[in-house]
Amino acid sequence: MPFPQTIPSAEPFFLPAGRTGCLLLHGLTGAPKEMRWMGDHLCANQVTVLGMRLAGHATSPAALERTRWQDWLASVEDGYNLLRECCEAVFVCGLSLGGTLALYSASFLPVRGVIAMSSPYQLPRDWRLNFVRLLRRIQPRVEKGAPDWHNPDAAAGHVEYPYYPTAAIAELRDLLGEFRAALPQVNVPVLLVHSRQDRGVAPANMEKIHAALGSREKHMLWVENSGHVIPREPDRAVVFSAALDFIRRHSL
Repeated sequence: MPFPQTIPSAEPFFLPAGRTGCLLLHGLTGAPKEMRWMGDHLCANQVTVLGMRLAGHATSPAALERTRWQDWLASVEDGYNLLRECCEAVFVCGLSLGGTLALYSASFLPVRGVIAMSSPYQLPRDWRLNFVRLLRRIQPRVEKGAPDWHNPDAAAGHVEYPYYPTAAIAELRDLLGEFRAALPQVNVPVLLVHSRQDRGVAPANMEKIHAALGSREKHMLWVENSGHVIPREPDRAVVFSAALDFIRRHSL
């Protein structure tokens, strides 16, 4: 008998408002809920929002084990095409993996601009990455490190898988190789956001992305009192305001 697969509170969301749209993308092993507060803020300011669920997410880790990076990118393209039907200008905003996908998508989709938060440029150096597809047969999961939350209330309600499937690490590695090659082809305005306290993705990643982008207009916003999941952290009001200002400036 069929049954719901999506984790409760982790559903995608659509918030209609104005003729400018923003596609919101969550991080690896996360869920659309990570982006909901940001979506509510944008919608309250007349921006139509679609919070997508990336393929393999918000159901079970087994689903993510079967997912390829091309499936994540297809989720982004689906979201863009849905928003394009009701909006004159579409922006893409993502957290971590979502930010990487947002930037990559801007190399081939006619988006108006990109906001990328806590996004990786490359994985930390580790000899095991060269053999990760073989190692996944021996070690099918990678445990997560200590959380770096600055907002305990948000941490308590956070929805994510409890570990990284090793297969997903392999897909992320391959995606990042394609992503780095595509960055010079990104020529739309970009706002990069990173916390200096991020222990999930080292802050130096933002500077590397910034240097590689082909965009003439590209900005870096540093925040000081947040962990990795910036849109759920104490600095979120500053980031939401900067994102809204960025969208307003470039939607004309």
